[in-house]
Amino acid sequence: VQVVESGGGLVQPGGSLRLSCAASGFTFSSYGMSWHRQAPGKERELVAAISNVGGLRNYADSVKGRFTISRDNANNTLYLQMNSLKPEDTAVYYCKTQVRGLDYWGQGTQVTVSS
Repeated sequence: VQVVESGGGLVQPGGSLRLSCAASGFTFSSYGMSWHRQAPGKERELVAAISNVGGLRNYADSVKGRFTISRDNANNTLYLQMNSLKPEDTAVYYCKTQVRGLDYWGQGTQVTVSS
């Protein structure tokens, strides 16, 4: 099982970014996926989660209305569209899945929101 994030970078407040997570080594369409983030000196937190076929989604209160999680099961890819970014969104963003009771994390991608 492998998940690899990409798409992070430096963006100004109010800007947008789209993160991607390429998955391999498991039947992607059978498992829920989630995005998490960890800011310096803080605990890792759940940002958004999506069910295996995308029918159920949930978001942290801090990102509701600004972030959208989605998935492309044909291409084994998870996305996080982030709009109206704020400096407090600055963090390393991680993709995660749980397969047969084990958690699998990517290496993370840095998102920095700053003017």
